[in-house]
Amino acid sequence: MPPRTCALCNDARAILKRPKTGQQICKECFFYVFETEVHNTITEARLFKPGDRVAIGASGGKDSTVLAHVMKTLNERYKYGLELFLLSIDEGITGYRDDSLETVKRNQQQYDMPLKILSYDELYGWTMDAIVAQIGKKNNCTFCGVFRRQALDRGAAILNVDHIVTGHNADDIAETVLMNIMRGDIARLGRCTSICTQGEDTIKRSKPFKYAYEKEIVMYAYFKKLDYFSTECIYSPDAYRGHARAFLKDLEAARPSAIIDIIHSGEAFEINDDVKATQKLQQTCRRCGYMSSNELCKACTLLEGLERGMPTAAVTDRARRKLDADGPVPENLRTIPLFQLPSNLRQNAATAVEATS
Repeated sequence: MPPRTCALCNDARAILKRPKTGQQICKECFFYVFETEVHNTITEARLFKPGDRVAIGASGGKDSTVLAHVMKTLNERYKYGLELFLLSIDEGITGYRDDSLETVKRNQQQYDMPLKILSYDELYGWTMDAIVAQIGKKNNCTFCGVFRRQALDRGAAILNVDHIVTGHNADDIAETVLMNIMRGDIARLGRCTSICTQGEDTIKRSKPFKYAYEKEIVMYAYFKKLDYFSTECIYSPDAYRGHARAFLKDLEAARPSAIIDIIHSGEAFEINDDVKATQKLQQTCRRCGYMSSNELCKACTLLEGLERGMPTAAVTDRARRKLDADGPVPENLRTIPLFQLPSNLRQNAATAVEATS
């Protein structure tokens, strides 16, 4: 049987079948359609404006490495007028994050972008290795997820950027929709498919790969011969997300469009007004100044539990009550530094408040 020709250019030999569409296409056409689809996602959502300073969340893995490469390519091709930075968070995981950061440092040279690395140890006084040594592997992803989100915002504030982009892909978002359904988390279900999020006290954050399949990101990295780190986090095999991921892979095997279908379903969810009324309003943490739905943000509560020898205090209500009953907070308790928005965003927020007044 003669080799197939590309379904798009009808000239070159097809060497791959797109998982997203099933088309058999050549390598160059695959690069073009993948980049064009990301560009269309960016422009349709109006993610950027000329002059924006944008931090790319860089872990050294396939998603963030491809994101850095594609953002640089599109910024030059379509003249977005962006100033791009790499922002990495060092969770302090020996044999995983220290190795992946070496990849990020090479990416810095390859893509000619400034790099900022902010560590958990520097910010919280704890590494993930130390946290897992105290709590075990059962709830470690809770700590890492909360600490990482705040660390990204704090690193972006240090860089004085307007915007953070992350490598979350279509598979990640579909998994999150499934997780929130299985946990009955209505509040997160209502916003987990948003391509862009921003609160009054946070930096704008978006997902240019919202509709990009993980398999196509892997194929792009492979055919482009990009330099990325492929080892999975040593603490993640027990994460709850793994169940949603396994379920999604089974759905995808039977119906490849299942990933996009789940995202569209998530986008179509409408939360009842009665449910919205029960959700907590966003406020500012009285201890560190970061956004929170309670007096203390989740990161401060987790850190307090670690410092006082009761690390599960922020994970379960029972443990929190035990921590409260243990007495007042020690005066020498280690706390997270006060969070401040970048100067340009503080000025914009102040202008908005004046206009409202």
